[in-house]
Amino acid sequence: MRMDGRARRIVSLAAILAFAVIASRWGTGITAQSSSVNVPRVLRADEGPLPDLNGAIGWLNQTPVDRKSLRGKVVLVDFWTYTCINSLRPLPYVKAWAEKYKDAGLVVIGVHTPEFSFEKERVNVEEAVRNLNVTFPVAIDSSYRVWQAFNNQYWPAQYFIDGRGRIRYHHFGEGEYADLERVIQILLKENGATGVDGNTAPADAAGVEAAAGASMQSPETYVGYGRAERFASPERVARDSRKTYSPPLRLSLNQWGLAGSWNVGAESALLEAPGGRIVFRLRGRDLHLVLRPAKRGMPVRFKVTLDGAPPGDNHGTDSAADGSGEVREARLYQLIRQKSRIDDRTFEIEFLDPGVQAFVFTFG
Repeated sequence: MRMDGRARRIVSLAAILAFAVIASRWGTGITAQSSSVNVPRVLRADEGPLPDLNGAIGWLNQTPVDRKSLRGKVVLVDFWTYTCINSLRPLPYVKAWAEKYKDAGLVVIGVHTPEFSFEKERVNVEEAVRNLNVTFPVAIDSSYRVWQAFNNQYWPAQYFIDGRGRIRYHHFGEGEYADLERVIQILLKENGATGVDGNTAPADAAGVEAAAGASMQSPETYVGYGRAERFASPERVARDSRKTYSPPLRLSLNQWGLAGSWNVGAESALLEAPGGRIVFRLRGRDLHLVLRPAKRGMPVRFKVTLDGAPPGDNHGTDSAADGSGEVREARLYQLIRQKSRIDDRTFEIEFLDPGVQAFVFTFG
C-alpha cells in the first residue's frame, strides 16, 4: 500500500489503525473498523457525507458526476493510480462488482490520483484506462482536490456510500474482497434492491493483477533520490546531474545499483547513454519496474536476466523468454514472474537504447 505524495512508504496494519484512530480525533469521520468484524454491525456507523467530486479536472467514460446525481444510488469510490501494483491487484474485483451490481443500483467511480508527474497527463490516463478495460466512470484527480476532500491517504482506498449519500464503510489496501462485496450487498438491500445475489462475483485476477505471492520479501523500492533506499553502487549519487556508475561488486537481499551513465533526479533516473543497467537482489515471485520512454514514440529496447541468464519460463508479461522487451509507454512493466522455486535471485536489466526513465520497483 502506498501513502500519499507527501509521505509515500509501505505501511503496516498497525500504522493504518494508528492513523485511523488519530484521524477520527481530528473529526475526519474515519474510524479504525476492520472487515474482520461483523459487517452489518459496522454498517450502522456513519462516517459523514459523500464529499464533492467537482475537484476532478476531467472525467473518462462519463460526463461529470456530482453528489446530487448520485443521490439514491449506492456508490463505491475507488482511489487508484495506474502504475501502482497495489492499485492494480484489486481492479479485477472492482470491475466485477461494477458489472454484477449495476442493475441493482451500484455506481462505481474510480478516482485516479497520480503519484508520478507523468500520471498527471490525461493521454497517459486515457491509455491506461483503455488497456486495463476500465469501463466505469473515472475522475481525473491530477490536482488532488478529490483526494483532499475525502481526506484520503492511501492507494488503493475504497469508500462505500449508501443511498442517502452517507459514507458507511472504508477500506485501505488490498484483500478482503469477499467482505467488501458483502458490504455492497448489504447497502443495496438497505436501499431497496431486491434479488441481490449473495454469492461473490468471479474476478479474473491474472497477469500483473494476480495477488502477491506468499514468499515475497522484497519491498517497494524507489530509484529517484527523493525516496531511494539500499543503493549499493560504489559511487555516491550525483543529484540532478549526469554521472557514470558501476555495478555493486556484491549485493545483499534488497540492495540495488546502477551501471552506466545516468542522471538521477528526485523522482526517477534517466539513462543518458546506451548500455546502462540496473541490478537488484530480490526474493519474490514477481518483479515489476515503472518505466517511461523520455520521448513519446521512441521505444527503448531492453534485456533482462536472472542470475546472469535469460529468464526462460520465469519471464514476465512484458519480457520474452530470452529477456528481450521494449519500453513503449509510461507504465508498470512486469519483467519477472518466477515459476520455479522462489529464492534470493539477482535481477539485471540492460537498456540497449538511451532515454529511459526508471521510477520504482515493486514485487509480488
